[in-house]
Amino acid sequence: MQAADVAAAAKGCAVIVHAVNPPGYKRWAELVLPMLDNTIAAAKQEGALVVLPGTVYNYGPDAFPLLKENSPQRPLTRKGAIRVEMEARLRTHAARGGKVLIVRAGDFFGPSAGNNWFSQGLVQPGKPVSRIQNPAVAGVGHQWAYLPDVARNIVELLARRDTLAPFATFHLGGHWDADGKQMAEAIRRVLQRHGVEAKVAAFPWWLMRLIAPFNTTLRELMEMRYLWQKPVRLDNAKLRSTLGQEYVTPLDQAVEATLRGLGCLPG
Repeated sequence: MQAADVAAAAKGCAVIVHAVNPPGYKRWAELVLPMLDNTIAAAKQEGALVVLPGTVYNYGPDAFPLLKENSPQRPLTRKGAIRVEMEARLRTHAARGGKVLIVRAGDFFGPSAGNNWFSQGLVQPGKPVSRIQNPAVAGVGHQWAYLPDVARNIVELLARRDTLAPFATFHLGGHWDADGKQMAEAIRRVLQRHGVEAKVAAFPWWLMRLIAPFNTTLRELMEMRYLWQKPVRLDNAKLRSTLGQEYVTPLDQAVEATLRGLGCLPG
């Protein structure tokens, strides 16, 4: 939020990765866009390329189920509208001579990531897992993205940045959970290999609905529930055409590293 601090941190940088959000979804409407404006100002000062990890919040049901880079962005939620405005400001920045790379992915998970559905919904960090709470609807697909894979694909794109459009967007395929059960089952398999038996249960949406009016974070999470009720998948054809492949860690390996990093495995 401090423009001078952002400018000082960006001094001499060729790339600025704008991977920041207000914690707990709090004060999004008043903080998100000023934060981005400070990044854009620093990028102008340094002639740096701005990388934005994109979300599926930008889209409404009219674009589902398969999202391409040129799919219409007509969100139904406040956070979705803010994300659309973020990308509009970056597009304007690119039109004025800047450079932007947006890499859109599914729900993040990874060894040190705390603000996501994996570590806030399916398991509880820092303790043994006896119960896996699955927020998905049975039979409804959901997309996940392992953060080290997101980073590697971004790095590979940056290595080719001189060939990219000034405003370049790419979608990651990541891990597609075709029936809404595969992520929870992968967690259960990994735990079994470590001698832990865990049960898979439905995430208590009913309880969240009761508490949400009194809790900002839960209220914001409830607003995004529609992304669990319909299949939403990102088409990575453009990325594969550019890189020749998408770099994806096998699911069980990614889940094991994540559980270990979150302190959920024995020993």
